[in-house]
Amino acid sequence: MKVKYFPDTDTLYIEFRDSDIAETRDLDENTILDLDADGNVCAITFEHASERTDVHHLTVEGIAA
Repeated sequence: MKVKYFPDTDTLYIEFRDSDIAETRDLDENTILDLDADGNVCAITFEHASERTDVHHLTVEGIAA
């Protein structure tokens, strides 16, 4: 899993799995969901992230071994 924040565009990108993207869905005008060919969620993108999320505070819990 990767979390990337791009301050120049105020975009938050969360990648759940490194797979080929087969479909991209607009959940609303500022939220994009990427799916693989099996319908698994690969990533989600939040535009205007600083207005919609707490991008400056990240907590990681339950890391699998």
